[in-house]
Amino acid sequence: MSEITREDVQHLAGLARIALTDDEVTSLTSELSAIVDAIATVSEIAGPDVPATSHPVPLSNVMRADEVGETLSAEQVFAGAPSHDGERFRVSAILGEEQ
Repeated sequence: MSEITREDVQHLAGLARIALTDDEVTSLTSELSAIVDAIATVSEIAGPDVPATSHPVPLSNVMRADEVGETLSAEQVFAGAPSHDGERFRVSAILGEEQ
């Protein structure tokens, strides 16, 4: 059983620049000790033959594959545009100029 002391918690709080009250130090001391004990228990059970995982269930990509489809011609693209020069849409300046 690993023991986290009040001094350990106060030292960590100082490193993190966190001000803790005496009650918070007491509470965090027991909570951190419980966390360290839980990690130690898992480490005892999980041997070298157990691979580390981040998820208990394998993840897979759920997106559909990209497929090339029909595209619009330049004329079709610009047909609904209020203003264009045949290669680009024309828009009002938004920075530094009056409209």
